[in-house]
Amino acid sequence: MNEPSIETRVRLDALLSDFEELRQWQVGYPVNQDFDYSPLLPFMQYCANNVGDPFHESNFRINTHEIEREVIDRFANLMRLPGEQAWGYITSGGTEGNMYGLYMGREAFPDGVVYFSQDTHYSVVKILRVLKARNIMIRSQDNGEIDYDDLYETIRINRDVPVIIMANIGTTMKGAVDDLGKVRGILDDLAVTDRYIHGDAALSGMILPFVDEPQPYGFDAGLDSVAVSGHKLIGSPLPCGVALTKRGYVARVARSVEYVGVLDTTLSGSRNALTPLMLWYAFEHYGLDGFREVVADMLAVAEYAVARFNDSGIPAWRHENSVTVVFPKPAAEVLRKWQIAHYEDFAHVITMPHVTRETIDALADDCLKS
Repeated sequence: MNEPSIETRVRLDALLSDFEELRQWQVGYPVNQDFDYSPLLPFMQYCANNVGDPFHESNFRINTHEIEREVIDRFANLMRLPGEQAWGYITSGGTEGNMYGLYMGREAFPDGVVYFSQDTHYSVVKILRVLKARNIMIRSQDNGEIDYDDLYETIRINRDVPVIIMANIGTTMKGAVDDLGKVRGILDDLAVTDRYIHGDAALSGMILPFVDEPQPYGFDAGLDSVAVSGHKLIGSPLPCGVALTKRGYVARVARSVEYVGVLDTTLSGSRNALTPLMLWYAFEHYGLDGFREVVADMLAVAEYAVARFNDSGIPAWRHENSVTVVFPKPAAEVLRKWQIAHYEDFAHVITMPHVTRETIDALADDCLKS
C-alpha cells in the first residue's frame, strides 16, 4: 500500500489521541485496557483464517488451529473439564459463546424450555429469538441471583418437558453468581433427568479459578457448556472469547465441508486467527501464577472501592469474589466522563487491571461534587 495521505494521517492521529484520552476514564465496563501485544504485530501482514473445527485439519493452512487447541485446553483446565471430554473454539465474544451453548442445549433437547433470569445478559433474549427456542424468564432476587423459588415452581409446572438452564456465573450489572448446587438440587428434587446447563462466565470465568474459595462455577458443578470472554479480564484489542462444551454434544451438529476440507462445527465459517494467538500469548506472558496475582489485585481494588465509597457517604457493595462494585447512579456528567454502565437507579464500577486506587479516589470525588 502507498503511504497514507496527510488528511488520512491527521484523522488517524486524532482518533488515536481520543482513544488514549478515553482509556483512563473507562471504569464502567469489564474490559481490560492494560495489555501489550506488540510482539504479535508481524502477524498482521497475513490473511490467516481459522475456518472450521480447530480439532480438524483444513485446506486453508495459514491458520492458528494448533495455538487455538492449546488455548482451549487451558480454559478446559480452568473450568474443570477433563481434556478427553473437552471441545471448544475461540469466538467473537460472549454473545457468540452463549449462542453456541444454548444451540447445543437446543440440539440435545429440541423440545426443551430455556429458563433464564431477569438479570441475564441482554443478548440472551435475542439469541433465543434467533434459535426459536421456547423460553421462560425467571424473577431475579435483589442481589442479582436467580429466584430459586420461582425457578422451582415454574419448572414444576412444566416438568413434562426437558429443562435448559441459562446460568449466570457473574451477572452483568451486579456480578451475581447463580448457585449451581441449588439449581441442580431443584432439578433432582423434581426428578428432571433431561437437563442441560449453560453458564455465562464472561468475566468471572477468569476470576473464580484463581481465588481460594470460589463459588461453584465449572463442569464439575454441573455445567454442560460455558462462555468466557477474552477481551474482559485477559484483555485484547479485538473482542473475543471461548465457547467450551463436551465433545458428545458437538458430534450432533458436525458436518463435513469439502470446499475447505474441514468439519463445520462452529457458528461462524471464517474465524479470526489472531485472537487465539493473543489469548495464547497472554497465557504465556502471565502464567497461572501471574493471573492469580492480577485477580488478587483487582479484588483488592474492589474492596478499596467499597470502603472508599461508603466512607464518603456513598452506599456501595459487591458480591464475594466480584470486582463489580454497585452504588447509586451518579449525575449524568459523571456517567459520561467515566463511561459508567447504569440500570434504573444504580450503577457500577468494575475494577479491571487498569483501574487503580487513585482512579477510585477521583471517581468518588466526582460523585460527591455532582
